[in-house]
Order: sequence, then structure tokens, then C-alpha cells
Amino acid sequence: MHRNRLSPEDPVVLIDVIITGPEYLLFPPIRLPHMIYPLRIICSRNPAFPAGHRKEMHMNLLISVFVLLLPGVAPRGIYTSTFSIAAVDTVTGEAGVAVASKVLDVGYIVPWGGAGIGAVATQAQTNALFGPRGVELLEDEVSADAVLETLIASDTLPEVRQLGVVDGDGGSASFTGIETMDWAGGLTGPGYAIQGNILTGSRVIEDMETAYLQAEGCVSDRVLAARLAGDAAGGDSRGRQSAAMRVWREGGGYQGSSDLLVDIRVADSHDPLGDLERIYSKWTMWFIFPVYIEAGLPETDHAVIIMDRYLESGDVDAQTLNGLAWELAIRKLYPEKAVETALLAHEMEPEDANIMDTLAESYYASGMFEEAVAWEERALELDPENQFFQQQLNKFIMAGDSDPSDD
Repeated sequence: MHRNRLSPEDPVVLIDVIITGPEYLLFPPIRLPHMIYPLRIICSRNPAFPAGHRKEMHMNLLISVFVLLLPGVAPRGIYTSTFSIAAVDTVTGEAGVAVASKVLDVGYIVPWGGAGIGAVATQAQTNALFGPRGVELLEDEVSADAVLETLIASDTLPEVRQLGVVDGDGGSASFTGIETMDWAGGLTGPGYAIQGNILTGSRVIEDMETAYLQAEGCVSDRVLAARLAGDAAGGDSRGRQSAAMRVWREGGGYQGSSDLLVDIRVADSHDPLGDLERIYSKWTMWFIFPVYIEAGLPETDHAVIIMDRYLESGDVDAQTLNGLAWELAIRKLYPEKAVETALLAHEMEPEDANIMDTLAESYYASGMFEEAVAWEERALELDPENQFFQQQLNKFIMAGDSDPSDD
């Protein structure tokens, strides 16, 4: 039986519960207060076990059930052997958490936060209530240090917890209980808190901090860079299974429906961070780019960086290109780039009427009304019943008729 940092005098021990039947099922250890000696409970209906052993096992099971019924005894939570970073951008109000672990769907457990208020990462032998309680305190403008102190003081087993908190003003705090499993520790700085347990060593969080501080761009870019650096430095000593990234921004959800700008969870994978990075590259195009292009500076400049990064990747598709060009054109932002991007989409799918409409809108944004009319007419040839295309054509014709440069 594994006992982590406990001595015979400790009032708390870990009990491994193994139930065997037609197949063997191993459940996580249960932390039982008020026990004064270690006990391994094995119950079995397998006739291969000697009868005397089965009798002893049944007696031990009865003892364990009695202990579980004692006041104050509760099953332990999932041990999220994890490395994470919680961060905020005090300019944009974005707050986010990126995390990876050798546990199923770490994103279901660890990351919590809110737009403009901060973020919380709760891990190790996780107290999941730290998440919503921490967010409530941050909403009340409680500082990161005070949030952490309040949560730890409310817990009956703080020695097995690990917690990172950042507030909306950039304050940060990190806590590692003395009984969390080696290697465990944390680092903090203005706007970020980094923590991990069961790591290959301290270099994991040190490299995460360096990567975060050196990275440019939005919160999601920077916390992802930190996570990748931590993984490259060794990460979880047991291996990889899941990863997640969540970022909150006021009105940043799809069509402004929520504050959840980024919500990516890789629940079970041989390469969770690789999958996270791959999905994020698409997420930036479809969900972050429209928010940033609408927001104004400094986000608009970063939207263009997102676009250029995508174009340079070589892994592009016509519909994504069409969406990028449309977002620029309808706002009359970087119209030359809109035209260039729409033309590239057209080359990939030359018979797509919607791409032709985007090309027309891009030329219209550039003040090239004759070209806009020509491309919209081509779109209508392919889809003559499309009322939106007809409205577009009328708009472009009217703009050309009123263009003073034609006088």
C-alpha cells in the first residue's frame, strides 16, 4: 500500500479498496480519518480464494463499512496529478487556465474563472468546490491572496490540495499542501499562477514561467505556450492523458451568447497537448478571430496576426479563408488582405458562389465597385434565386453610380 508522506502517528491513512468478481476492478484509494492502522480490504466471490481467506476478507469489509459510516468520513476525490497555469490580462479583462494531466478529462475538474474577475485552478487531491467558491469570491473583488487563504481555511484536508488563483487586477497566489506527491510546487508573478504535482521536477514549472513571460499575444496564446513548455520539460512523471484550456472574456462566447471565449477539452488521448494545439489552431480562426476583429485595438491587430499565422501554416481550406475574408470585408478592415484571401479561397473552390460573393464584398470594401459588380453577377449566375446576392448586387451598382471618381 502506498502511503505518501505519512508516519505511523498520522491520524489519516490511505486504504486501497479492491473488489473482485467476474473481472477485477481497482478503485482509487479512499482517505479514511480516525483510522490508526493500515488496512487493505479485498473481498471476492472467486472460489479460487481459500474459504478462510474469504471469511477474513468479509470481516475486513464489514469493518471498512463501519468506518465509512463514521461522522466526517468522505471518499477522496480524483487525484489530478497536474500542471497548470492560471492567468489574466488586465487590459482586455480576459482570464484563463491551461492544464494537462495523467487523468481522464482534467478540464472537467481543474479550470474555473470569469471574465474580468480572474481564474482558479484546483488540483492534486482536488476539492472541486474550490472552483465555484473561488469564482464567487473573485466576483466580490476579493484579492487572490485572500481568496486562497479563505478556501484553504475552509478545508478539512488542506495538506493534500494544490490551488492557483489570479484576480482581475493581476494579483496571484499559489498553494501546495505538504502531502501532495513529489515533485510538487508553484510559481507566481503579476497576472499568473503556475503549479504542478507528480512532476518530473521543478524545471517543468520554471520553463512554463519563462515561456509565458516571453510569449506575446492574447491570454490563450500565452498559457498554451506555457503548457507546451512544461510538457517539453517532462510534465507529469506518469505520462499524458488529457489537457484543457478555458478562457473567459466579456461577451466572448459564440455570437456573444456567453463569456466563454475558449473551451477546449481533450478528455482522453495519447497526445493530449498535440490535440489541444491542433484544435486551438482551428478555434482561433472560427471563434477568436471574429471577436477580436470586432473589438478594436489592441485585439484587432492580434486578429491580423491570427490570420497571418493561419495563412503561413500551409494547412488552409477554402471555407475558413472565405470566413476570414468576409470578416475583414464587412468591416472595411485591411480590404487588400480581404481581396487576397478571398481570391485564394476562390482558387481552391472556383465554383462556390458564396466565395464569389465574398470577393465582391472585398472589392466593394476596397472601393473597386466595377469588380464588385462583376463578381456578384457571377455569383448570381450560379444561384439566380438568391435574394441576398441580388441585394448585394444592387448595393454595389448604387455605390458605383454615386462614385465621384467616375465623374
